[in-house]
Amino acid sequence: MADHAKNIARCKRLIPPLSPELHKGQAGRIGVLGGSRDYSGAPYFASMTTLRLGADLAHVICEAAAGNIIKTYSPDLIVHTDLHKDITEQQIMDSLKAVLPRLHTLVIGPGLGRDPHMQLAAKTAISLARQNDLYVVLDADSLWLVQNEPDVVRGYKRAVLTPNVVEFARLAESCNLDPKSMPDTELAAAISRALSGPTIVQKGREDRITNGQDTLINAVVGSSRRCGGQGDVLSGAVGTFLAWGKNYEEREAKDEQDPIKPHEITLLAAYAASTVTRTASRLTFAKHKRSMQTGEMLGFVGQAFEEVFGTEEVTDQGLLGDGFVGKVIGAVKGSL
Repeated sequence: MADHAKNIARCKRLIPPLSPELHKGQAGRIGVLGGSRDYSGAPYFASMTTLRLGADLAHVICEAAAGNIIKTYSPDLIVHTDLHKDITEQQIMDSLKAVLPRLHTLVIGPGLGRDPHMQLAAKTAISLARQNDLYVVLDADSLWLVQNEPDVVRGYKRAVLTPNVVEFARLAESCNLDPKSMPDTELAAAISRALSGPTIVQKGREDRITNGQDTLINAVVGSSRRCGGQGDVLSGAVGTFLAWGKNYEEREAKDEQDPIKPHEITLLAAYAASTVTRTASRLTFAKHKRSMQTGEMLGFVGQAFEEVFGTEEVTDQGLLGDGFVGKVIGAVKGSL
């Protein structure tokens, strides 16, 4: 528990305070590239998680068949229905170039599918993200792309991969690693090293988060309910904390005592996201038991965030000081 408290305290420093000095977008602009003919729920879960955590703007970049459905789920999402099945590689690049400069982070994979044009869109997006030094989260069928073409992420240290148990085994195989040749606890780090730097989140009873050199273990209690979509919540949460990590990089963090170093940001973002996701799963199960669905889990993301990081992280600083709440607090303190 001591290590967990220390990790959370460090994660907490990535979170931008709610302040009247901020303008729309500064607390996180996240894109989710996914959503195809057969999958519309996954990109919704990922993108809505970012908003429930407190990101300002969530963009979904998807196939038109999915986008028209996702638009009906929530008016809070900005949905780009550009990835038509007959689109050319140049058209994919042009559409992504119009969106990516507006983002802090890109989550690639929820609902992506394996159709060639969606896989090409993912590959193009990763390439453009690398050119723009953008943080990326790779989940679901973007990991199918990585399995088949490991070079798309090789050497990119601003990438976080979130494989499930099957995807993890495929990644190990694509990196020519034999699980029988090393302890289970070392395999995730070996995959990260084989890919020269991306952070790996090995999901399981405990989440093992590693950049090949440093490893964090998250054993926070979640729930044993394994309804589909919880991985999409995790990927959206990782994307949010990475966006806040970018915000941290742009603040005057160098003046802090013991500032968070660049190589720590992917580790801490993944650890924070893992903790919030596990906590939200536990809270949802406590209410819904075996009937729990991931859509219900979204309603507990905010509560989980507050439970993990404390009430001060959900307090509007603009209501303190000379504001009404500030006056009330001052009056109460004065009466003590």
